[in-house]
Amino acid sequence: MGKYEKLLQKILTGTSDHNIKFSELRQLLKKMGFKERIRGDRYFFTKDNVEEIINIQPQNSKAKSYQVKQIRNLIVKYSLGDSDVD
Repeated sequence: MGKYEKLLQKILTGTSDHNIKFSELRQLLKKMGFKERIRGDRYFFTKDNVEEIINIQPQNSKAKSYQVKQIRNLIVKYSLGDSDVD
C-alpha cells in the first residue's frame, strides 16, 4: 500500500482528521483527478462529475479537520477512492 493509499484510508476512517498534513491532502486531491486553483491562501479543487467545489486552507502545516471531513463526505458520496489514486 502506497503513501497516498494509506492517507486515503486514514481520511476514510475519520480517526485523525486534525492530524492530516495540508501538503499531503493537496497531493491526494490532485492524484484523484481534481484540478487546483489558488487564490491567496485558499486552494480550490474541482473535478468533472463532482458538483461541489472543495475549498481548503492550511492551518500551520495541517489541514483543518472540518475540511477533511467535508472531503471524506465527497469521496463517499461520489465513490471516489483507490481506483482514482495512482
